[in-house]
Amino acid sequence: MRLLVVEDDPDVGDDLVRSLRDAGFVAELATQGDDAWFRGDTEDYAAVILDLGLPRLDGLSVLRRWRGAGRDFPVLVLTARSDWTEKVEGIEAGADDYLAKPFAMPELVARVRGLLRRAAGHSSPQIRIGRLTLDTSRMSAHIDDRAVRLSPLEYRFLEFLGHRPGSVTPAQVIAEHLYGVADCGDTNAVEALVTRLRRKIGPDIVENRRGLGYVLSDTKQ
Repeated sequence: MRLLVVEDDPDVGDDLVRSLRDAGFVAELATQGDDAWFRGDTEDYAAVILDLGLPRLDGLSVLRRWRGAGRDFPVLVLTARSDWTEKVEGIEAGADDYLAKPFAMPELVARVRGLLRRAAGHSSPQIRIGRLTLDTSRMSAHIDDRAVRLSPLEYRFLEFLGHRPGSVTPAQVIAEHLYGVADCGDTNAVEALVTRLRRKIGPDIVENRRGLGYVLSDTKQ
């Protein structure tokens, strides 16, 4: 899944991007408020990690502009400040969760996964669609009761579609969230990935709606 990290401290920003990529996400970094606002307003992100103390345009203003424009992706707000009134302002501006610095990277990754689950309507770490069960905390997959060994890229593909139950997702959108780009070569890579994945999980789990995209089958048999 494609995430936007908004952090003006280069060391913290690099650590965040690296940790999120290690956790299986496609993470991009913005270091200034106006750039973050533009990206969030024009690009498709699954979630945003947003620092409040930004140059050019502060984080709360960025968040208010996003929400005012109808951008509803989950936002995890980061701040070094502990003033409870600022936390209230962040929530009222449209933040979905709040994490004060310093923090442990595993906690941040867990918070992001929780936001994505809730945004997709899942209350537990397990996503069940038809015969497929995904455990987002362990990054594992089962078909019926059989564990399936997947590559990180194969798992990320299934998890991305698992967070969009019933939605047919174009290959271009999938490519953006798997690779960070969506040119012709990467959509071809998505098709090749699906072909390889079907050899492991069977031909009926991932449906290809011709000319539209991919969706996970919700049938049990």
